[in-house]
Amino acid sequence: MQIFLSKEFELGDVIDIISEKLESGGTVTFTPNGTSMLPMLRDGEDVVVLKKPSGRLHLFDIPLYKRPSDGHFVLHRVLDFQSDGGYVLCGDNQFIKEHGIYDKDIIGVMTSFTRKGKSYTPESVRYRMYINIWYYTRPFRRAYRFGSTKTKRLLGISDKKKEKTTKKNTEE
Repeated sequence: MQIFLSKEFELGDVIDIISEKLESGGTVTFTPNGTSMLPMLRDGEDVVVLKKPSGRLHLFDIPLYKRPSDGHFVLHRVLDFQSDGGYVLCGDNQFIKEHGIYDKDIIGVMTSFTRKGKSYTPESVRYRMYINIWYYTRPFRRAYRFGSTKTKRLLGISDKKKEKTTKKNTEE
């Protein structure tokens, strides 16, 4: 049996239900919000399926975890492992790696996601190609973003998305 969350909830409000469902061997389906996993997961559009991990996470798994430092619930990719058993995680659209996430912080792991009615699993060829391209071009993407930002500042070109977000946040 699956739990489908079709209304907007804060994860903190339903995390006990999600954890209980995953602990009993079920799956949970929800639509994540945020841009940290772009371009793979689109804000408010894609649907993610989680299950309880069976043992340790693997390289490139995407767990839902509760960040110990601030209590936020985050869905990021495993990029490395620490010698003390922790994980190093980072969003696909981010460059700052997060250290110090342990098995006790992990709530579930993504088993698939759906976009426009088409489902993708970590075992699919397209997904594996995406991971390899995205991961191994990471240093180049970071240099490009840095250079692009500096060039825009030098030329006085504004970031329309950033201005829109800032304007929206100040109006609230």
